[in-house]
Amino acid sequence: MIKYFTPPEYHTEANTPRHILDKLSLNSRTYFVARYVKILFEARKVVAKGEFDTGAWAKASFDIFKLIEGCGGRFHITGLDVIEKQKDPVVFVSNHMSTLETMVFPCIIAPFMEATFVIKESLATHKIVGSIMRARNPIVVSRDNPREDFKTVMGKGKALLNEGTSIIIFPQSTRTVNFIPEEFNSLGVKLAKKANVKIIPIAIKTDFWQNGKYLKDIGPIKRNIPINIAIGKAMAVKGNGKEEHREILSFISDNLKIWKHQ
Repeated sequence: MIKYFTPPEYHTEANTPRHILDKLSLNSRTYFVARYVKILFEARKVVAKGEFDTGAWAKASFDIFKLIEGCGGRFHITGLDVIEKQKDPVVFVSNHMSTLETMVFPCIIAPFMEATFVIKESLATHKIVGSIMRARNPIVVSRDNPREDFKTVMGKGKALLNEGTSIIIFPQSTRTVNFIPEEFNSLGVKLAKKANVKIIPIAIKTDFWQNGKYLKDIGPIKRNIPINIAIGKAMAVKGNGKEEHREILSFISDNLKIWKHQ
């Protein structure tokens, strides 16, 4: 499979040109949204043919990644070598800020390992992206019944990890620019412990792609805001996992503090 990034880091070239149609859109999101939707519909066609494998998923994700760069986005990704070094499946846990990370994580992670997301039912049934997400055998939770959601993640998550598929979890209940540690649950740590796999934290700052007022997934884009993704060290969960959870919270909080002042 094509590996789109060479570890350990990736930084968008400063002289990366903007798409001419994006320039002509006068700094609006018009071209970005139109092209983004086109990529999604192209992916849906591949899904309909039954050909949306891991490579196709990563390619669609990378197409969105390059679209973001072509519309002024500047990525700074560190810790790619952590993913490259993993020989076994892992649990990834990340803070959740915008649609961006859901769309670009596949091209960062999937070329190195099989992976899927824990997603909300509303995303699995979404009119546009639903079929794409379902094609990757995600773990679907309702967010209405925490106890049942926990059982679902522990059961299917452990089974997928045993089969060699890594799991990507956003432990916050909703997307938010402000990281509140108390709202970042320990579900990922518990799954990693149950499946006896390592856990890897990912800190992100992706408010380049804002949440929309009416359509949350396609809000404004802020071309002056850098996009930061930091992949932390892989950790084995020991004991009750509280120490690892604290380390994850510190990793995310510390990176967000650094990025806030850049």
